[in-house]
Amino acid sequence: MSKGDKRTGTIIAAHGRHYLAEADGLRLQCVTRGKKTNVAVGDLVDLTLTSPDQAVIDKIQERKTLLYRSDQYKSKLLAANVDQLFIVVATEPSFSDDLVSRALVAAEAAGIHVRLLLNKVDVTEMLEHARKRLQVYSAMGYEVIEVSATGQPEQTGATLAPLLQGHSSILIGQSGMGKSSLINILVPDADIATREISEALDTGKHTTTFTRLYHVGPDSSVIDSPGFQEFGLYHLSEGMLERAFRDFQPYLGNCRFYNCRHLSEPQCAVLDAVGQGKIAKMRHTLYGQLLHESSQTLY
Repeated sequence: MSKGDKRTGTIIAAHGRHYLAEADGLRLQCVTRGKKTNVAVGDLVDLTLTSPDQAVIDKIQERKTLLYRSDQYKSKLLAANVDQLFIVVATEPSFSDDLVSRALVAAEAAGIHVRLLLNKVDVTEMLEHARKRLQVYSAMGYEVIEVSATGQPEQTGATLAPLLQGHSSILIGQSGMGKSSLINILVPDADIATREISEALDTGKHTTTFTRLYHVGPDSSVIDSPGFQEFGLYHLSEGMLERAFRDFQPYLGNCRFYNCRHLSEPQCAVLDAVGQGKIAKMRHTLYGQLLHESSQTLY
């Protein structure tokens, strides 16, 4: 490889404006042209080499999917070209239903299949409570998989490995849910790979603050993203929001008014379903919150 060579690569790590791409078996430190930072881990990119181990990103190839969150001012890209999302929750510490629901809505809007992973099922005194809380999601058709990364690592690996096969997956979750332990089971050399990536990105220390992609088979990859405590969805319009609530879908189109917002309108099929317990009140409350957020967008 020499300066000026053109290559196609996959972005395998991102930290700030620094990216690491894999191209033809080599790892290249990459920057974007100008100040644009709209590159996501998982992106396929066209590159021009500037040295044997550095390149400039010329173009992002068309994405199959893009998972991201956004607040009032900016968006945060989580991953591109993934077809499967695992939302990691645990028996303890307690998980946030708000974050779980927001991640589900983001995935539905992006056309990404979702599974929920309940970790730490060896903490039996909190297990039934966690299961009960997750029933609202399984009732909507979301699969809930129970694992124990530290208590039963081999069984956890055997459960998850087939689900990753042939997929581009991403694991997300709040801090403390045991996501790192799961990654270490799925990617045995994850710690070494993380150190190498950290050095290549020049982040200065072993860090978990960047998103990175690991290959777990010839046609399978898993992306690990930093833990987060909030998940804004300011980028979703009203129409996108109602369709991204899987539990609303059977009732859409059955309201008295064609432009019903499902907030306080008379003869609203969604509100009737909430009243009858067919849609959880918590979910409808979140929908109202998200509608309000989408009206606040400044970018």
